Amino acid sequence: MEEFETVTLRDPSSALTATYVPIAGMVATSLSDDGVELLGQRRGLQAYVSNHKTMGIPILYPWANRLSSMGYGVDGAVVTLTPGTGGVRTDQHGVPIHGTLGGYRDWTVTTLLESQLTAELDFAARPALLATFPFPHLLTLDITLTDRTLTVTTTVTATTGARVPMCFGFHPYLQLPGVPRAQWQIETPAMRYQPVNAWGIPTGRVEQRPAATDVLGDRFIDDGFDEVPEGSVFALSGGGRRIEVHFDQGYTAAQVYAPGDDDVVCFEPMAAATDALRRGGYREVQPGESAVAQFRIKVS
Repeated sequence: MEEFETVTLRDPSSALTATYVPIAGMVATSLSDDGVELLGQRRGLQAYVSNHKTMGIPILYPWANRLSSMGYGVDGAVVTLTPGTGGVRTDQHGVPIHGTLGGYRDWTVTTLLESQLTAELDFAARPALLATFPFPHLLTLDITLTDRTLTVTTTVTATTGARVPMCFGFHPYLQLPGVPRAQWQIETPAMRYQPVNAWGIPTGRVEQRPAATDVLGDRFIDDGFDEVPEGSVFALSGGGRRIEVHFDQGYTAAQVYAPGDDDVVCFEPMAAATDALRRGGYREVQPGESAVAQFRIKVS
């Protein structure tokens, strides 16, 4: 079994730690509160690297969730995707899912301190990445762990004359060890629900959903939303512990996921709704400029 070098950040003010693996796609494999693991381990790191089976907090880049077809067009450029090539992977229906950086090795760590980790990836220098997303740019992740809060700031800098679509996201698998799943409480803000077809692709129909607080019970949830207000807070609580996901800026869409076969809940920050890379409705980084998106996970 392959060994992966890890980086563990420590909160100066508490017993909270966060572990990242830069050479495995900058995935977060642990968020531990005095030894209590708050991230779902799923099938583990090895399965994430070898088979793209997500766990912890993976980055979904350059698109989050699914695309409705094996190709897309942006500014006159038509891109054809091939499963198994350039990091493209598909779900059970054969549609592309979660981008191309699952387990990607070539991140460069630029800052490493006790409570801060910064890493970057230069798409312009990697033809294999440009083949599936032909928009040269610098992708930077800045991660800090302070005041019982994990903050993930993503910066996309357009490095040539091409505009860069912002359709990425993250997939935090949250858990409450020692508390039965049926007793978990989830809180979601007011936002717009996007029903999907059998392939998980939005139908185009929408409906407004008010803010809600519910006990999870035995429900299976896999719902997509847009029109998520900046600053929105999602929360998972139970057993005296509360985990909040703050959509600080740049994340206007979300997926709420609670599978029936694992005790995890996901509040996924997304820079654009599912299939936006094909349908439009995303923000673009203009040539020579940068755009920032940030979310935080606060443990109390």
